[in-house]
Amino acid sequence: MRKLVLAVLAMLSFTGSVSAETWPAHPITIVVPFAAGGPSDAMARILAERMKRSLGEVVLIENVTGAGGSLGVGRAVRAAPDGYTVSFGHLGTHVANGAIYKLGYDLVDDLEPVVLLPSNPMIIVSKNAVPAKSLKELLEWLKSRPAPPTAGTAGAGSGSHIAGLYFENVSGIKLQYVPYRGTGPALNDLVAGQIDIIVDQTSNSINQVRAGNIRAYAVTDSKRVANAPEVPTVDEAGLPGFHMTLWSGLWVPKGTPKEIVDRLNVAAIQAMNDPAVKKQLENLGLQMPPKDQLKPDALGAWQKAEIAKWWPMIKAANVKVD
Repeated sequence: MRKLVLAVLAMLSFTGSVSAETWPAHPITIVVPFAAGGPSDAMARILAERMKRSLGEVVLIENVTGAGGSLGVGRAVRAAPDGYTVSFGHLGTHVANGAIYKLGYDLVDDLEPVVLLPSNPMIIVSKNAVPAKSLKELLEWLKSRPAPPTAGTAGAGSGSHIAGLYFENVSGIKLQYVPYRGTGPALNDLVAGQIDIIVDQTSNSINQVRAGNIRAYAVTDSKRVANAPEVPTVDEAGLPGFHMTLWSGLWVPKGTPKEIVDRLNVAAIQAMNDPAVKKQLENLGLQMPPKDQLKPDALGAWQKAEIAKWWPMIKAANVKVD
């Protein structure tokens, strides 16, 4: 009996090795937990198009929306750990959601980190009808409102929502959150004047700022964004210390063979290092991750550190999910 068990285990081990060696044998799917057309979707599609050259297979994008991205992450968690389903996510989906939703999975224990992706400083923007021309004037205008000003978000736990909570903590200004199914629809309503402000991803808002459809006040970083150098930092504009970057990453289901994780890691790094891809991402206001933070374990350590940083603030805000 013991010999039979050992033989079966050896066969399973051999089969797993062959699977990793022959992978990929059919298209790979990256699950983006937000609607098509938003900043996360744009980044994923740019990277996927280049990754297929390294992997030798088509890399598809599947948009699975709902519950602040937790449905899309759950779709990836429950997939077979064979490297054919990859979870794309960010600070909201892979950190904040764990403090807000009753997830049927663990964001750390049920996923294997693959690689840290480009990050996106936030930008404070308002509808054009707001009379403020500087961040200091905006803060004064927001404080003077008889009712809390309306702030668009992509839903509870989204990057725009976390940024709004952080903004409240730093500025002392109470906001009335208006949730949308993504920052794309929220931005449309900002342009139409239906809401007052968004603390948005730079890549999502910058084109509307350039077109003159909304007004930008500051980026939430210690340095100006290369593709929008005219927008000051929060330190320069009057809200020092309000620093927040919406980082993104790739994960796979727990148990995915290390060899496959490593190949996905290399393909993503090659995509980010491609001059054409880098130009596309930088045009969106995205910042490349440090070269020493590109290994899978670096993303894992960063995710845990971000959980320790943001969960206390989110839980203290007593965020309710309908």
